[in-house]
Amino acid sequence: MKLKETVHFNWYKHLLLLLFLLLCFQGSVWITGADFSKVISNSSQMTAFLSRFIHPDFGYLPRLISPMLKTLAMSLLGTVLGVVLAIPVSFAATTVATDNRLISTIIRFFLGLVRTIPTLLLAALFVAIFGIGEATGVLTIAVFTFGMVSQLMFQVIETIDFGPLEAAAAVGANKIQTAVWSVVPQVINQFIGYAFYAFEVNVRASTILGYVGAGGIGVILNSSLALLKYERVSIIILTILVTVTIVDKLSERVRRSFK
Repeated sequence: MKLKETVHFNWYKHLLLLLFLLLCFQGSVWITGADFSKVISNSSQMTAFLSRFIHPDFGYLPRLISPMLKTLAMSLLGTVLGVVLAIPVSFAATTVATDNRLISTIIRFFLGLVRTIPTLLLAALFVAIFGIGEATGVLTIAVFTFGMVSQLMFQVIETIDFGPLEAAAAVGANKIQTAVWSVVPQVINQFIGYAFYAFEVNVRASTILGYVGAGGIGVILNSSLALLKYERVSIIILTILVTVTIVDKLSERVRRSFK
């Protein structure tokens, strides 16, 4: 190893990098107007909150079963709708299936727009259009799933083996037949894995959609926070944590079985 490659020789570079990061941090504090002294001055409020938060109201647990089941149902239905819509669009977004770069480019641009909309903003727009309720949550999850899974799926399609496609074209198969018999068998396992991954992500996302009126357990969480019922907030968060953990483990096991 040469002397100039050692840590001791390059210490000034690390010092300059540290100074640059400190300047960026200080600049961010100045631009945002963040005052960290208020965090310390409000320590009494933090103590009051934690003293109630660490004592969950387990008697409220039976009332959370139905909203939690609605949240899971919203996630499942929204995931299924999103994946069903994503499958044909993901094929159309790749030139492997269409041989038309213009169509694929337009569809990819559209998918990029869909993915740029935050979930909460999307839910707020749907609440304004369709009103408050679980149906709005399902639509929000479906659109979010559509954008995410379409991107993952068409990237998988572009990495397939082209041998089966050439064989199908040699025997006169059309585009649909080629996609069904030559492409789908190569990507079906990845598609199923992405579907379960999307469901796993959607269970987490759906728990906060209630903040904008999209239904589910998020509505109760929002109202409990507004009413300062921190004991209820604690048991709601514990319920969400346990549910998400179980869903994550089941989803991971299923995805591993399809690898």
